[in-house]
Amino acid sequence: MTRIALLTPAADSPYADFWPRYFERYAAALATAGLVAEPLPWTRAGETDAEVVMPLLTWGYHLETERWFGMLDALAASGVRILNSAAMLRWNTAKTYLADLEDADVPVVPTIFADRATGKTVEEARELLGGGELVIKPQISGGSHETIRLAPGAALENGPTGPAMIQPFLPSVGGEGELSMLHFGGVFSHAVGKVAGPGDFRVQPQFGSTIGPATPSDEAMAVAAAVFAALDETPVYARVDLIRHLDGSLRVMELEAIEPDLFFEHCPEAAARFAAAVKAALQR
Repeated sequence: MTRIALLTPAADSPYADFWPRYFERYAAALATAGLVAEPLPWTRAGETDAEVVMPLLTWGYHLETERWFGMLDALAASGVRILNSAAMLRWNTAKTYLADLEDADVPVVPTIFADRATGKTVEEARELLGGGELVIKPQISGGSHETIRLAPGAALENGPTGPAMIQPFLPSVGGEGELSMLHFGGVFSHAVGKVAGPGDFRVQPQFGSTIGPATPSDEAMAVAAAVFAALDETPVYARVDLIRHLDGSLRVMELEAIEPDLFFEHCPEAAARFAAAVKAALQR
């Protein structure tokens, strides 16, 4: 039976207490395909003797990016199989990948990238984005870390301390919400809708969002298909997040190919689809 090291948060990470129930869910799914999952902190990935490594629970890697990139390099050099590939994980780490998708004619949320978020860079971005409220995020982040919403004239506080990205605030996040589409082996599996809580703009459950199953429209399916067509390789698992832009179109907010929540609880068939995609990838 193939052994898979399912990478988890570092032992001293603020996320260290939350991963076991997710691990059990993923391990049970993989077991149905004859695959044995073993937990291993991502900071110790180089110690594994498993045949395969999957970073599905590497929450907190954005807090130690140099160590994260070093781990990816070490795994790639070791020859161990990584799903998704080290190249995909490295590319997907910084949200500058949105610029690559835009260059490939994928509709993405308009984004200005800056080495630092300063009063000057923010106001220049606001002008380029047509004015109004902004959302400012780190280029490498997770769980809305250092992410702020900034109204015109408001003081820039508590934002990113490193390289930043600046986007328009999209009110649809609290109405229609974000649509998260899960794909296994490049094939659509299921989707969930995530609506921010009253007065908030973040869709993570810890901020009071509402999450439930959703059925993508033809437009959503077409945008997701454009994302996968633009990639150099097909990820074994990935989540495409879409949101309604001010012009009424659906745009890509994020492509998550590192540690997405797979939302098995919202689709009875999802676990089997995931396991089948992993097994198929290992047989190629």
